[in-house]
Amino acid sequence: MASEVGSDYEILTEIGQGAYGKVYKARERRGQQRFIAVKRLNIPEEPESGIPQFVIREVALLRKIEHFNHPNIVKLLNVSAGWQNEKFDLTLVFEYIDQDLTTFLSKVSEKGLDVMRQLLSGLDFLHTNTVIHRDLKPDNVLVSSRGEVKIADFGLARIYTYHIALTPCVVTLWYRAPEVLLQSSYMSSVDMWSAGCIFAELFLDILYNGHQCYCNQQLHLFVVICGLACSLSLRVIGLPGEEDWPIESPVCYSPTWAEKKPTKQLLPSLAHEENDLLSQFLTFNPAHRISACRALAHPSLSQDDHKVSC
Repeated sequence: MASEVGSDYEILTEIGQGAYGKVYKARERRGQQRFIAVKRLNIPEEPESGIPQFVIREVALLRKIEHFNHPNIVKLLNVSAGWQNEKFDLTLVFEYIDQDLTTFLSKVSEKGLDVMRQLLSGLDFLHTNTVIHRDLKPDNVLVSSRGEVKIADFGLARIYTYHIALTPCVVTLWYRAPEVLLQSSYMSSVDMWSAGCIFAELFLDILYNGHQCYCNQQLHLFVVICGLACSLSLRVIGLPGEEDWPIESPVCYSPTWAEKKPTKQLLPSLAHEENDLLSQFLTFNPAHRISACRALAHPSLSQDDHKVSC
């Protein structure tokens, strides 16, 4: 089956690599001869052990959402799978998008608000359909040459129910919400924290790196208690009150933290309404964090011809 699908396209160049496989730019051999993105997972397993669970989950999620054909979710075009030489080969074929968000913004920085509208529209669609992405970051947000935003890479995505117990090892470090860092239960609001980090980057040209964190003077970074992670400074967003601290977290709350007060504006370079939206993205308590639907209706993003009702 994999060979049949593979014969339909020509691999041109490698454009990405992950723990279990690679992503290639390819071209269809027939029909429109479109460019496509081919994700090949190659997992060493004994045939008797069956298909890895995470593979089944990712394909099932992609199949679930592809029928809706949402404009801000990358389109899955084809899937093939099979065992070859005692390795499980899975090939996912997607529409090809020119660049990720970081590359796009380096060229067209004034498109920040339009990017956020489209990103939130995609998140609202996912969350409405009980899908949590769990790895939202600029690398996984693609932007076409026409400015069309597409959420991609659903390798960590899950169907969720309210406060489901999920693994803490999700979301790239610099975009992890506090409840994930504190090993608490979480829900779709983890994606909204990540969206808030992206929102800040749209206006500050921040670069995050696995070894260093670069920032300008308006955005502080911190190392979370007990060395959990590097993220937006608690000096900026304000340390939480004891009532907001997750009781199931292995990190105990300290009353001395309440002495620290947040700044009135997270990013002084932003207008008041944009700062208000950012503060709602980066609310410590996930139950109080803004949803994608409500963010789209916020005055800083809402448009008269695109009214949103939640």
